[in-house]
Amino acid sequence: MMSPPRRPAKPSQPATLDWTGICAERVAYAASAVIFAQGDATDSVLYVLSGTVRLSVLSRTGKEAVVAVLTAGHFFGEGCLAGQTHRTATATTMSAAVVLAIEREEMTHQLRTQPAFARAFMTHMLTRSIRMEEDLLDQLFNSTEKRLARTLLLLARDAEPEAARRPLPRVSQELLAEMVGTTRSRVNFFMNRFRKLGFVQYEHNCTFTINDSLRTVIVSD
Repeated sequence: MMSPPRRPAKPSQPATLDWTGICAERVAYAASAVIFAQGDATDSVLYVLSGTVRLSVLSRTGKEAVVAVLTAGHFFGEGCLAGQTHRTATATTMSAAVVLAIEREEMTHQLRTQPAFARAFMTHMLTRSIRMEEDLLDQLFNSTEKRLARTLLLLARDAEPEAARRPLPRVSQELLAEMVGTTRSRVNFFMNRFRKLGFVQYEHNCTFTINDSLRTVIVSD
């Protein structure tokens, strides 16, 4: 990763965090760029300013699993703060993205000296922990259809939290299959069902919109 001169980061869009006085490297990535790879040395915490980033893990047998899709306002790579020496996942941009990289020492300093920043980061960590618990329960107890519906709603909510109809970030059916833990053919089957029921609408530019009515799939018996 290129290392331009470091300076206090100034996000170009509104954010929930005040970055004034925080020394960070602002890096712009094209779509499909690797931010870091599984096994790389850990040296920084990262924050998505814009765009979409996916985290994936590759097993020893070569099987890949998508463990998270992150939109603007999400931290990632925070394992270095707990003594992690190597990245446990690969971070890849799904669209053009702008990411802040905060070195471990700088991040530790800010967490110790800036209470507001520390509270915002703690909220992020607690939210991530709750999401992981929900993901585990989802995999253990829910059907493929319900897992897909929940994944779509989560992706759409991150992209547009307040709207009743939310545009979904560009994701392929292959990627959805990796996230849900099923095959592309099963994702295609349920996506067609959701469309016929009016839960999703396909747009002319090959994107689609999620309706809140999709929640009925999750709550149904």
